[in-house]
Amino acid sequence: MFDSLEVIVEGAIGRIWLNRPARLNALSIGLLEELAEAARWFDTQPAVRVVVVAGRGRAFSAGADLQGFPSLEDSDLRAAADAGRRMADALENMRALAIASIHGWCVGGGLVVAAACDLRLAASTARFSIPEIDLGIPLAWGGIPRLVREIGPALTKELVITCREFDAEEAHSAGFLNRVVTEAGLEEATLALAESIAAKPAIPVFATKRHTNAVTAGMVGIERAWSDADSLVGALLDPECSAAREAYIKSRVG
Repeated sequence: MFDSLEVIVEGAIGRIWLNRPARLNALSIGLLEELAEAARWFDTQPAVRVVVVAGRGRAFSAGADLQGFPSLEDSDLRAAADAGRRMADALENMRALAIASIHGWCVGGGLVVAAACDLRLAASTARFSIPEIDLGIPLAWGGIPRLVREIGPALTKELVITCREFDAEEAHSAGFLNRVVTEAGLEEATLALAESIAAKPAIPVFATKRHTNAVTAGMVGIERAWSDADSLVGALLDPECSAAREAYIKSRVG
């Protein structure tokens, strides 16, 4: 059904595994489109009440796939640049409650995937960063309003502008994570939370999700993220941003 995901249903609990372990689950355009498709597919599964999103291998996600970065040669550059926003909107608007289970690296676009989920658990060894500005691009995909919603404007500006790494403890203190557990206990803790939610009456759970999302969408302006793709395209066309991106990629490859 999917090339870059593993999708499983076990009773009332669904699983979405980002399944590109050799690439640390880097987010290609294809994977982003599949994530949106998977979220829509779960909306056709009325028995599923909770969906756990996790990554196979050593990381949750290393962020946007630099090898598959939108390029000026793309036939529809804006559509490619907008794939991440469509993914995040589909995941956030999914009927079932979404839980991100984070281990290893959660970088850039991977952090947007996690922010689009309703709840987030992480291993104490998880590491986070948002390197987009070092790549010469803005944080797109609706990432800014979602981070403002979860951690506030000042810390959002700091983490996005400085591109510095931060750990699970800081992410928890900032309010991005609901819980931090041991790496060995992450799977058990995630499933225990999923099962406890799945056992509750569905109508008030889903109503709480939709009500909370409606309130916060109005507060942080998530609907305005439709223009993120235009800022991203602008950065791709800018010579200074292109030079920064090339230097960043060279530093990682070298």
